[in-house]
Amino acid sequence: MIEVEHLTKFYGPVPAIADLSFRIGQGEIVGFLGPNGAGKTTTMKVLTGFLPPTSGSARVDGLDISRQALQVKGKIGYLPENNPLSTEMTVESFLYFAAQAKGLPRAAAETAVSKAVADCTLEAVKGRIIGHLSKGFRQRVGLAQALLNNPPVLILDEPTIGLDPAQVVEIRQLIQSLGQERTILLSSHILPEVSQVCQKVIILNQGRIVATDTVAGLTAQLQNSRKVQLLVRGPGEEILKTLAAQSGVIRAEAGTAEGEYRVELEKDREVRADLSRAIVRQGWDLLELRSQELSLEEIFVQLVTEEAPESEMEGKACERFPGFGYRGSPGAEAGEGKESL
Repeated sequence: MIEVEHLTKFYGPVPAIADLSFRIGQGEIVGFLGPNGAGKTTTMKVLTGFLPPTSGSARVDGLDISRQALQVKGKIGYLPENNPLSTEMTVESFLYFAAQAKGLPRAAAETAVSKAVADCTLEAVKGRIIGHLSKGFRQRVGLAQALLNNPPVLILDEPTIGLDPAQVVEIRQLIQSLGQERTILLSSHILPEVSQVCQKVIILNQGRIVATDTVAGLTAQLQNSRKVQLLVRGPGEEILKTLAAQSGVIRAEAGTAEGEYRVELEKDREVRADLSRAIVRQGWDLLELRSQELSLEEIFVQLVTEEAPESEMEGKACERFPGFGYRGSPGAEAGEGKESL
C-alpha cells in the first residue's frame, strides 16, 4: 500500500531524511519512531504531498506521490501533530467545511460527515463549539476530518499528544478499530502505545532508518541473552546458589521484592524447565516463572543511542528560509493548518 524507495529531503544543505526505503502492506498498522529531529514529520509530509522530495520516490496504492499528487491525496487521511481545527466552529459545521475543501459534492459530504461522526463517536458533541471540547474530543474531530474522503491510508502524527491516560486509551481503541479496514502509519513518542497498537515498527535516527521489523523480531536480533523472573518461597541464599548452578545460567540475582529472583540465560539454551525442577526438588514453592523480553523502550535506546536536539535540522532550515512554515518557524501553525485539508 505504501512503497518508499531511496527517499531524500534536503532543507538547503541540511538532509532532513536520507535514502529511506520501506514498504507497508495493506491493512498494517505501523509505528514510526525516532527522537526529535529524526525526520518523522518530514517523511509524513512528503508522503502526503505537502513537501516535495529532493530525490527518491514513493507510491501510495500504486500512485506516485510526485507525478500523481492529487490522486494520492485522495487516498490519504492525514492528522498532523498540531491538530488544525477551527475552534470557533461547531463540530458538524467544521466537518462540512472540511468535506467541501476535499472536493466532496453536497450529497456525498452529508454521508461522509455522518459516517465520520459515527466512526469517531462524536454524536453527543456534533453541535458543540470545537473550542469548548476536551482535548480528547478535539483529537477525535481531527481524526474525523481525516476520514471524510474514506481513505484507504491514514497517516497520524502524534495522535495522542497532550491527552490524559483515559483519553489515550480511547484514541488507541479508535485507531485499532480504524485499522481493521485501513493501512495506518502512526508516529508516537509513547512507546508502550506503539507496542500495543502496531504490528511493525520503523525506527529513524538522524534522518535514516536504523530498524524495520516487528517488536518480537527486533528483540530476537538485539537480545544477546534471555532473562526470566521467578517468585520462590524459601531460603534466599540457597535459592540463589541453586539457580546460579544450573547449566546455561549466566547469572542470578535477587529482585527488589521478597522472594523475587532474576536469572540471565544463554540466548540459545532453554533452561526454564531445569530451573523449575531444581526448585521443586529442593522442596521450595515456585509461585511464578515468566520470561522477560526486551521492551520497545529498551530496543529504542539500543538503536538510537544519541537523541538529536529538538527540531535541530528543521531549525536550521527555518533559519535559512525565514517564514518557511515548518515546525518552529513563525508560520508553522498556519502552514500545517492549510495542509491538513
